[in-house]
Amino acid sequence: MDVTTLGRTGLSVSIAGLGGGGHSRLGLSHGHSFEHSVAVVRAALDAGVNFIDTAAAYHTEEIVGAAVKGCRDAVVISSKLGIVRPGTSALGEDYLRAEEYVRLAEGNLTRLGTDHIDIFHLHGVMPQQYAYCREELVPALIRLREQGKIRFFGLTERFIHDPQHRMLQAALQDDCWDVVMTGFNMINPSARSRVLQATREKNVGTLIMFAVRRALGSANATAEIVGELAARGEIDASALDAGNPLGFLEGPGIAASVIEAAYRFCRHEAGADVVLTGTGSVGHLAENLAALSGPPLPAEKLDRLERLFGQVDSVSGN
Repeated sequence: MDVTTLGRTGLSVSIAGLGGGGHSRLGLSHGHSFEHSVAVVRAALDAGVNFIDTAAAYHTEEIVGAAVKGCRDAVVISSKLGIVRPGTSALGEDYLRAEEYVRLAEGNLTRLGTDHIDIFHLHGVMPQQYAYCREELVPALIRLREQGKIRFFGLTERFIHDPQHRMLQAALQDDCWDVVMTGFNMINPSARSRVLQATREKNVGTLIMFAVRRALGSANATAEIVGELAARGEIDASALDAGNPLGFLEGPGIAASVIEAAYRFCRHEAGADVVLTGTGSVGHLAENLAALSGPPLPAEKLDRLERLFGQVDSVSGN
């Protein structure tokens, strides 16, 4: 597994990160047992993945904690906590106060069974919520860092509701963030100019989410999204196969599947440090890691993707 340096953190991390959220949540969403999910995490570690991402909202922190027991110092753990009071709208303004945030973060540590979290994120922040985060919750992160409970500050966008990256564009004008998590994929590559350019300039570590998700997980789902984009006039779909719009990415010398192409597209994007992959299956994990170990897509295919989707910023691909 290739490794890279995660921006200003200086952490050496695998280019593939195991995500504890998404549709699978390490298999919990599909009814698998705690032990099954722990085995998935351990399989990732055995394959050379040393970056694990989870969150309070995912209910997978205990799984990660159990899986890394005995090798905690060899793993970079990323976890997250929302900014509003539990039980209220994640899009609303019933914010946690700084002292409440510090207290609730103790729960992340307890569930993970660790005395520190390497990267701790304010989770799923909307554009209108960012000013509160900067003014009121950054002091909470500073307090946690002073206590030795977190090492670096992170910030994640709510890509489904903010596919234009408005929050991160504002946040990256400040200099307090060590790591950010952004949505980026073949059908919405807008983070290239709106996020990744700034993170490269500021040496901010970048985690990529939504590399595949629903829209790129099957030809039917892709066709549905592409149809919506064409109906809104955002893309010219006349040169695409309506039933399999991204089929031109499959074939000898290109990629074995659209999913493989999607992971390789993100993996080799300048400024993309860690590409997160979520799964509840050891076999599926191996397929995803193999894709992330593949070479860049052919230049002519990348050019075609840019012509088709380079201006799209209205969808997340969820």
